[in-house]
Amino acid sequence: MPQIEPRGPDEAFASARAGEASGFAALVRLHQALVHGIALRMLMDRALAEDLSQEVFLQMYRSLHSIESHEHLAFWLRRVTAHRAIDRLRQERRTETTALEEAAGVFAASLGDDPMLRKHLAGLIGQLAPMARAVLLLRYQEDLDPVEIARTLGIPVNTVKSHLKRSLSLLRRQLSGMASINP
Repeated sequence: MPQIEPRGPDEAFASARAGEASGFAALVRLHQALVHGIALRMLMDRALAEDLSQEVFLQMYRSLHSIESHEHLAFWLRRVTAHRAIDRLRQERRTETTALEEAAGVFAASLGDDPMLRKHLAGLIGQLAPMARAVLLLRYQEDLDPVEIARTLGIPVNTVKSHLKRSLSLLRRQLSGMASINP
């Protein structure tokens, strides 16, 4: 008997929990941009982001029984992706310049299309500690407020605010230092 494609997120979630492949495939399609986007911005490497995304969706498949709803799933995916990326960064401590330039696009968009500025900003973001980078990413790429970030990463709200304040202050100081050098 052919499986019918689920129509909405809640139906896809229910279908996937019932063990239907079409429901799981629909959930992956619905959330692949979210998961891959977080992984790419955190790891700053497309191949690693794709691998991490696959790992997260495999873990999602194995954990569907413990996920309460489609809304809970989105929270769960952000949390698992961010934590797995942090773990990977801690293991590898990567700083590839070209990947950093690509990832800086999210943060540099408001600064214009200056390639030198984008490259410099990418390097600065790449130097942030993994948790600080995760907080910055969830705030400015995923547009989460500090309470949501704290819940996603399992850290206190004040720690989120401290990471944001220190990271933004560091980026501002470094960027203003660059601006004073340029004529």
